[in-house]
Amino acid sequence: MRFMMLMIPAGYETVAPGTLPDAERVALMMKYNEALQAAGVLITLDGLHPPSMGARVSFPDGGPVITDGPFAEAREVLGGYWMIDVASREAAIEWATKCPATPNEVIEIRQVQEMADFPADVQEVASGFETMQTTARRLG
Repeated sequence: MRFMMLMIPAGYETVAPGTLPDAERVALMMKYNEALQAAGVLITLDGLHPPSMGARVSFPDGGPVITDGPFAEAREVLGGYWMIDVASREAAIEWATKCPATPNEVIEIRQVQEMADFPADVQEVASGFETMQTTARRLG
């Protein structure tokens, strides 16, 4: 089962462009990342620049509207993510509890939808999806 663990740091929505974590913080996270890798559960991971450097594309009337960050209405934003492959939701939660997160960080755990989760009609119209995933992973 694949799970995405989403790091949600409080206050990240107002961080200035170009803000980066310090070396001590990165060293702690690297030990955690190395443990995920050594256990054979890590698929991918990345940290994200603050929302002040991002953009959002919304479709209020069907057409795209682009809003540059920061986003005034943002309350919780992503700081990074891990994609892991474990046997259960409980195993994903267990890995999240081992993260050296600070008191202002929350990790949200979300299971990835697998094609087998969908009814036959959805699987049929999405028949090329798994090929796209494989190709994207090779190129990434």
